[in-house]
Amino acid sequence: MRKNIAILGSGFSSLAAACYLAQAGNDVIIYEKNSTIGGRARQFEKEGFTFDMGPSWYWMPDVFEKFFANFGKKPSDYYDLKKLSPGYQVFYGVNDFIAISDNLQEIVDTFENIEAGSGDKLQKFIQKAQSNYDIAIKDLVYRPGESPLELVTIETAKKIDQFFSTISKDVRKQFNNKKLIQILEFPVLFLGAKPSKTPTFYSFMNFADFGLGTWQPTNGFHDVINGMATLAKQLGVTIITDANVEKIIVENKITKGILVNEEVITSDIVLSGADYHHTETLLEPKHRQYSEKYWNKKTFAPSSLLFYVGFNKKIDNVIHHNLFFDVDFDLHSEEIYDNPKWPTEPLFYANFTSKTNSKTAPEGCENGFFLIPIAPGIEDTQELRDTYFEKIMTRFEKITNQKVRENIIFKESFCVNDFVKEYNSYKGNAYGMANTLLQTAFLRPKLRSKKVKNLYFTGQLTVPGPGVPPALISGKLVADLIKKYSS
Repeated sequence: MRKNIAILGSGFSSLAAACYLAQAGNDVIIYEKNSTIGGRARQFEKEGFTFDMGPSWYWMPDVFEKFFANFGKKPSDYYDLKKLSPGYQVFYGVNDFIAISDNLQEIVDTFENIEAGSGDKLQKFIQKAQSNYDIAIKDLVYRPGESPLELVTIETAKKIDQFFSTISKDVRKQFNNKKLIQILEFPVLFLGAKPSKTPTFYSFMNFADFGLGTWQPTNGFHDVINGMATLAKQLGVTIITDANVEKIIVENKITKGILVNEEVITSDIVLSGADYHHTETLLEPKHRQYSEKYWNKKTFAPSSLLFYVGFNKKIDNVIHHNLFFDVDFDLHSEEIYDNPKWPTEPLFYANFTSKTNSKTAPEGCENGFFLIPIAPGIEDTQELRDTYFEKIMTRFEKITNQKVRENIIFKESFCVNDFVKEYNSYKGNAYGMANTLLQTAFLRPKLRSKKVKNLYFTGQLTVPGPGVPPALISGKLVADLIKKYSS
């Protein structure tokens, strides 16, 4: 039966859900509070420079392919992709870096050259990681988290020990070199938790990295958002921007619609792809599933201090993706998760999409995106932002052996306060709720409200978890539940 469905937000999970729901014959309208679509994957343009505001690592291309295939399409119908070679490089100091190739054999050779015997160990490690990937990404993550029995399969039973050990323990049993350990622990940071708190089973992220590689849409991640929005419109979805949802209307424990810019919009079903915690504040307290105490106890993925910098010259000795691990990895993790504070000496990440697509910066210039992971909910002031920009620029100049500060045309920043203001993000988190053992699958906030009929949720605070590919999957999962319970 055809339903009127109102969707809050226009990020990846909302757009994905909208496509599936429209394909099923429903009337779907997306309401986006900001003036442009994409949520955290919006785009920022200034003085001829273009920046992705958030996601920048295109991993798990098969998930994107599967999404578009569900509609008889391919990603290439909407955007072009390039596999990056090298995928990224990791700096440990001056003239001290490791480049990660775009093929596994070269990565194996790199490991072997650094630590004798590690090449064979890496091949075996990635074989197990691929097996986990086949189980997780091709099966488990497409289950809606309604029951613990969803995790019980013949395949998971064989790997039960991997749910009770951690990535950190497993990696350190097999590898001794600190640099190689950090490279192998890096991918699970996308899941939002420390490697020492992330189950070994999540090594499938290492296969996503070494096995499938790092890709780049021609004009950045916003190409993907625009592609999904185009598909959604082709399917009949309406997208309305500058539409701030102020309240979810409930009568007799059933959703009746939403209040948007002081106007009542009736709908049969309300689906929120906005921040889960924020969405529940749009309900009367009696209709909320989770208390403030519940949210405060959960482990959230980091927030970020981001800088978008326009340089009036080309930057040397860097590639598209660059990680700066020249300081204490473990201390920075502790200052995010265990003792939340501004980091003593932060690890940071820098990308320059103009290295791959010169059109994202004026001729002879470079666009720089810099990210420092920080604890969610900490103090955010302009003074702190400026202090940390100077910290990372000093190290960037030293490690890459060049002066760049005098070549800055402009810099814009984005941090905790902006995540709250722009995305209603709980504590200003950047990636959602972390995927720890006790925050996996059925132990995460539910896709379907337990208290209000016809109210649903999707995105990185629910199933399956943080990251862009999981967001696409979350959109499919919630669309399937809506079909199941509203038919």
